Formats: sequence, structure tokens, C-alpha cells
Amino acid sequence: MRKEVKIGGLVKLSLIDYPGKLSAVIFLEGCNFRCSFCHNPDLVLSRTTKIDTTDVFVFLKKRIGMLNGVVITGGEPTVQHGLVDFIREIKMLGFSVKLDTNGSNPRVIKKLLDEKLIDYIAMDIKAPFEQYDVGAALDINKIKESIKMIKESNLDYEFRTTIEPRLNKEDLVKIAKQLGGAKRFALQEFQSHISLLDKKLEGEKGLNSTELKQLSEELRPFFGEVIVR
Repeated sequence: MRKEVKIGGLVKLSLIDYPGKLSAVIFLEGCNFRCSFCHNPDLVLSRTTKIDTTDVFVFLKKRIGMLNGVVITGGEPTVQHGLVDFIREIKMLGFSVKLDTNGSNPRVIKKLLDEKLIDYIAMDIKAPFEQYDVGAALDINKIKESIKMIKESNLDYEFRTTIEPRLNKEDLVKIAKQLGGAKRFALQEFQSHISLLDKKLEGEKGLNSTELKQLSEELRPFFGEVIVR
């Protein structure tokens, strides 16, 4: 019997969420973090309209040969007990799978890697290790373990940081050094015009696209590739 996952959203076609692939994006509910700048508060707090797992697979089967990737995102997908079975069933349909994660559950990431169930992984880096503030209990050693595991895997991957207002250039240099020569690093522009978990941050300003591009050039020596979103 299939272990159900809580699905809170489905984007039927994306050209940007899975590099190089036409993908569907599946949003799983729930998260063990409460980051103030989170732009998916309804997913984190499980306030979305639920989508039946069976309906998602009916859709995916109709898209075989038209889509070549599926992105599993959240919320935080690894808090879902049915995640491994869910991804296994997607892989059986022939899709490549990208996982978005906060890296707090290295045991789940290891299982997915060991069973070759994911093809691309994107891990969010919230801040320098000593400044992690996720509004919940955190074992920073698990974050470090996930980073090490991902870097040593044969997967295509990226680490990414949303440049929320509390982060500055010095913080980003610290992050770059802590990631130690990773393959790919993405700088993501802070979005304050949408609903955030902490309403006080709505309307706040982060670095603009021009400033992010300049910062990306300064961080380039630390990584194989730096991109701006």
C-alpha cells in the first residue's frame, strides 16, 4: 500500500525550477523550520487545499513523454514519512527527480542517494553556521552532514541562499568558505512583495539584482559556478 504524502500544490509546467528540464513541481506540506523570510507560509503551516496523491499520479502518467522532470519541494519534503515511496513511484514512470531541501534530515537524503532515487538536489543555506536562525530547534551538525554528503555524491547539485535583509556581503563570504569549493551556488533575491511567514518583513528591502550580480562576481572564486535568481 502506498504511503501517502501531504501535497499542497502542483505546478503542471515549469521551465525554471529544474535546470535544463521541462518539469512539474509538487509542493509538499509541512516544515520543521520557521524561517521568518519564508515565502510559502501556507505550506509550512499546512493551510493549503490538499491535493490527492492518486490525482497527481494520474496527471504525471498523462505527461510521460512531454515532461522529463519532477521537482519535489515544500515546505520541507523530508519531514514526510512517505517521501521515499512517493519518489520511488515517480521514478518508475521514467521521470528525473529534483529535490529541494533544507538539509536538516541527512538520514533521509542518504537513503534517497543510496537508492539512486534523485537526480538533482538543491539545498538551502540559511546563513553562516554560527548565525543559523530558523525559528525552531536545530542541530547544525546535521546541516553540515548533509552538505558533505551532497558534495561527495555523484549528483548534479546546488546550494542556494536567499539574501534576506539580515544577510550582508561578509555573511556571504563566510557561507562561501564554509561550503568549501562546492560545484554550484545560487544567490536568490529576497521577495518582500508576497506573503511571508513574518509579516513584519513584508516590504523590507534586500539586495537588488544589480547588487546580487556584483556579489556573485566576488564569490565566484569560491565555487565552480555562481548564479543569480
